Amino acid sequence: MSISQFDTHEIFNQPRPFEDVNLFEGDIGLRDAVTREGAASHAAELDAFGSQIGTSEIFELGRQANVHKPDLNTLDRIGQRSDTVEFHPAYHDLMRLSIKAGIHAQSFEEGAGIGTAVARGAKHFMMSQVESGHICPITMTHAVIPTLKIQPSIAETWLPKVLTREYDESFRPMTEKSGVTLGMGMTEAQGGTDVRSNTTRAGPVGDGGPGQAYHIHGHKWFMSAPMCDAFLILAQAAGGLSVFLVPRFKPSGEVNAIHFMRLKDKLGNSSNASSEVQFHDAYGELIGEEGRGIANIMVMANLTRIDCALGSAGLMRQALAQAVNHARGRRVYQKTLVDQPAMTAVLADLALESEAATALAIRLTGAHDRQATSEREAAYLRLMTPVIKYWVTKRGPGFSYEAMEVFGGNGYVETGMMGRIYRDMPVNAIWEGSGTVMCLDVLRVLARDPDAARLVMEEFAELKGVNPDYDTMLAKVADDLAHASEATCRRLTEDLAKLAAAAIFLKSGPDFVAEAYIASRLTGRSGDCYGTLPEGIDTRALVERALPI
Repeated sequence: MSISQFDTHEIFNQPRPFEDVNLFEGDIGLRDAVTREGAASHAAELDAFGSQIGTSEIFELGRQANVHKPDLNTLDRIGQRSDTVEFHPAYHDLMRLSIKAGIHAQSFEEGAGIGTAVARGAKHFMMSQVESGHICPITMTHAVIPTLKIQPSIAETWLPKVLTREYDESFRPMTEKSGVTLGMGMTEAQGGTDVRSNTTRAGPVGDGGPGQAYHIHGHKWFMSAPMCDAFLILAQAAGGLSVFLVPRFKPSGEVNAIHFMRLKDKLGNSSNASSEVQFHDAYGELIGEEGRGIANIMVMANLTRIDCALGSAGLMRQALAQAVNHARGRRVYQKTLVDQPAMTAVLADLALESEAATALAIRLTGAHDRQATSEREAAYLRLMTPVIKYWVTKRGPGFSYEAMEVFGGNGYVETGMMGRIYRDMPVNAIWEGSGTVMCLDVLRVLARDPDAARLVMEEFAELKGVNPDYDTMLAKVADDLAHASEATCRRLTEDLAKLAAAAIFLKSGPDFVAEAYIASRLTGRSGDCYGTLPEGIDTRALVERALPI
């Protein structure tokens, strides 16, 4: 009896799995975005990576890493503190792949030039499609690098082990390892986003000051990836809220007093261990001046927010590809599902949303690449990071549900990956500032740096006159910027995101994508659900662009 032949029936009309694919070559929107943002010279590197991780074997690693969740060992066999987390080997294999590809540090490697951050972001985008949980420590390691550089003495010690492309999962002092990863712990039970209410205390071992040793005593309600080799921690010092590097091992080689209470039982992001932790006079080193904690940590937070957008855009892309692949291989009522106009309309609408998310996320990496040489790009980065982080991550959960529904019951079972994508989506919207926090950050940028809005709007205004609906939205956003308030900040943030996506498509095309996006997103002519595009849009062309046959 064949694998598809049972005693009572034969299995047929089931599409082949979406695997053994090239996640770069088959994604026109990503390829166009990479070229548009100045990283065309990295195309061969990205093509090789997309082919490497698009195999059935690598997708299987993603499944295994989520089925076999991390385990916390607080005590060893004789009752002494252990405070270690065990991961399935698949998790370590994925970490090894991502670090070998440089997703954790490529933007800051020696010789990194214009386009490097874009290439690194494209790798992040692709790897998130395979497995997004392990990307958390990868993202944190990447984002911590600029904060470490604030304190040269700490950077000189740690960066050589951070910038290597060697993954070393062993639990031992940094000096004995070939490579290290970095995490962070900011929020506490009583405060959450309001880190100024943190109660964790830090006192100097000696005289104190930048780069010096401190005792850390307190807790963190969320500290992800507890097997990282060191963590950025916010604590109250005599001079105010400050940021410290807290390693797993003290300089003496002793295990630091970082005690894990439990691992969080989360909705998704299952492969990644997130913990509650207590510091019992743990060893830490001050980064920068006392009282500069929030300013110094925001250097890191802005990078993690870009990665939140990249991660959600990557998950949206994978959900779309899975849905289109299924619709092409499934026959319903004597026709292939993708050839039925109602389904084509849904898939085309999803394709528009996915490509816009990709374009916006990769656009942010381009701004990061060029911020040092362009005032406008620096302004775009300041204003549009919270805008794009808000919009792309906010659109993800509803998008993944709609893609899941394409499968019917097959999408709602755990043997496929649609359920995992659905559960993984919300974390990027919550982590590093939920939606309201992002919108309030937009207001803060407008208040503190009005030139940022002026420069960004100048870029958008360069396309005035190309499309009347675009011009209407441009005028509306300009007026709303002049009257921004907490009561209206969500609508303003959403309109800025949609205007930014429309500007990208108008400037770089193709025309049918720009026209479809503007007609459906900027005019109110679409309904509240996917699949309600205005008449006259070439839905088949959108689907074929999303996943070329």
